[in-house]
Amino acid sequence: MKKIHIIGIGGTGMSAIARLLQQRGFTVSGSDRVMTPMAELLHISGIPVRIGHIADNVTGVDAVLRSSAIPDDNPEVQAARAAGIPVLKRADILGDLIAGQKCIAVAGTHGKTTTTAMIAWLLHSLGLDPSFITGSPLQNHLGNASTGKGPDFVIEADEYDHMFHGLEPRIAVITNMEHDHPDCYPTWEDYRQAFVTFIQKIKPGGLLLVSAEDQNAAALAAERPRNTYARTYGLAPNGHYQAANLSTNVNGGLDFELRLNPPDGRSMSLGEFSLKVPGVHNVLNATAALAVVHELGHSMVAAGDALAEFTGTSRRFEILGEEKQITIVNDYAHHPTEIRATLAAARLRFPERRLWAVWQPHTYSRTMALQDEFASAFEQADEVVITDVYAAREQSRPFPAVSFIERMNHPHAYFIPDLASVSTYLLENLQPGDVMIVLSAGNADGIAYQVLNGLKNSTVPAR
Repeated sequence: MKKIHIIGIGGTGMSAIARLLQQRGFTVSGSDRVMTPMAELLHISGIPVRIGHIADNVTGVDAVLRSSAIPDDNPEVQAARAAGIPVLKRADILGDLIAGQKCIAVAGTHGKTTTTAMIAWLLHSLGLDPSFITGSPLQNHLGNASTGKGPDFVIEADEYDHMFHGLEPRIAVITNMEHDHPDCYPTWEDYRQAFVTFIQKIKPGGLLLVSAEDQNAAALAAERPRNTYARTYGLAPNGHYQAANLSTNVNGGLDFELRLNPPDGRSMSLGEFSLKVPGVHNVLNATAALAVVHELGHSMVAAGDALAEFTGTSRRFEILGEEKQITIVNDYAHHPTEIRATLAAARLRFPERRLWAVWQPHTYSRTMALQDEFASAFEQADEVVITDVYAAREQSRPFPAVSFIERMNHPHAYFIPDLASVSTYLLENLQPGDVMIVLSAGNADGIAYQVLNGLKNSTVPAR
């Protein structure tokens, strides 16, 4: 199997797999509805990307790999099956990609992209040349995937469409667990059981590292295989790895001490650490990453030096720039807990500035299933602008915006469905000193770039 065609190649997950397959000598092609930035980078690197889905795209290939968003009636899927060409999903191919390396898999409802990226960056900086796949490109210029020669393969273990069931980790990290993806997991128990199945795949002698801050994640330790061991991490002293003595630093991030609290021994300090990325949630992500490095037996001093240089990933509190004294931030938050964490980090970093939250709801199923949680997630924002729902893999349908805003009970919340109109409204109303954060897992990130470019060519009235 040397020629692989990827349907939906422009998404972050599939583009990462495409890059790894190319690096390992496979002939890769792909198709997508539009030429996304990730698809454009692949095309430049020599992977042909065709716009549109037609049967001829799979002619002559050995296998077809499809995104979870690609339905069975896709013409390329149908053509491949008619020709007897295997049609695979991510879970079907990940085992072969990782074979021969130690799998370090990071799962959880929130924080898995940044935690995965931190682990990959630390191992890279320690000279260990890991392979990795992250849900977003590292801003430290490593991209979102790489084939390394080292013993470790670090991967973001996505629960959607049961992707992480294709993994057999030596180390499994669970950052937290909240019901999500109701289109895939209708009930909380469906969702929880998917994580149970995932941790049951930990290899003998392997580690389950779970957040002590999250009861649902911590409870998984009791359901791990008997021939594995568990560690916890968090802010409280009951965590095996504890982040303590948090304080803000000049970079807008937090400094902290990492303590080891073994149940059968005396608590000890593993060192002082510093972050450039903001927010308490990133202290938790860093604690998990440092715990993995420590469990692997590597230098905490060198890990601390590397962590201090970690600048985050694309669309995770990504500060695009400041123009006319207005700061523009791009963020991927699309779940109530993620929105709260992002806005709390913004308030901590910019305590005296007016904070705008521009939110594009992502999928109707999630938006309606979690509407009460979304309604209360924007308390830290001074101004809230809500766009129409990004349907993604779902069928478009009306969004009850008026009743949703009434439920929010926010004094400055507005519904502007059209993205271009949102950009216009922001350019007319932003003032020097404001901070604008776009919260979107869809295409509303374009608003951040439009507003930034618009500010460069406009005169913003003074307060």
